[in-house]
Amino acid sequence: MRLSLILASLLLASCSTLPGDPTIDTLETRNWRQIVTEDDGDRLRDWRATFNAAIREARAKGYGDEVEALGALGDPDAAMILGDVPNGLYRCRTIKLGTMSGASTLAYVDYPYFQCRIRPEEDLHGFAKLTGSQRPVGLLFPDDQYRQVFLGTLVLGDEDRAMRYGADPQRDMVAALQRVGENRFRLLIPSPRFESKLDIIELIPEE
Repeated sequence: MRLSLILASLLLASCSTLPGDPTIDTLETRNWRQIVTEDDGDRLRDWRATFNAAIREARAKGYGDEVEALGALGDPDAAMILGDVPNGLYRCRTIKLGTMSGASTLAYVDYPYFQCRIRPEEDLHGFAKLTGSQRPVGLLFPDDQYRQVFLGTLVLGDEDRAMRYGADPQRDMVAALQRVGENRFRLLIPSPRFESKLDIIELIPEE
């Protein structure tokens, strides 16, 4: 039976901490495949094709120099052995590549840095983008030596609570956390629900 991932009690505000005690329901499994929705599973399975299509579109629409400047962030094969991911605050920026079908958006958008955080949540880790108008929040699940899988939801605008994963397909999120440098990580979000073909969140630990 598919298990529900409860995130509604994780309060979000534009500050450096998430107030309140984390209360995520104890899961009977740490296997993300038993939790992920069918749609999100398909998105993650097709991540490489989505990545390449987004890069091709951005180049074709005149953003070749911007794509080149991404370096390892824009290379689908750049993932290194993940190892331990530090807890704490991160500088994070979102790069949107390609356009979703029917959207009249740019094929490349690079946002300024915001603040994100990774922290222990029971025996897993939680990821949250703490500032900005679109804020993913959720859990990181073990997978293979090159990635962890993020399952969460998108918090918008002045909302101060994350929805339960699986409650609203338009807010559900799936992503892969990868290492692309000694102190550099990326969260790949294939086929997000809004605007782009691929979102890349760059993560650099704050000193």
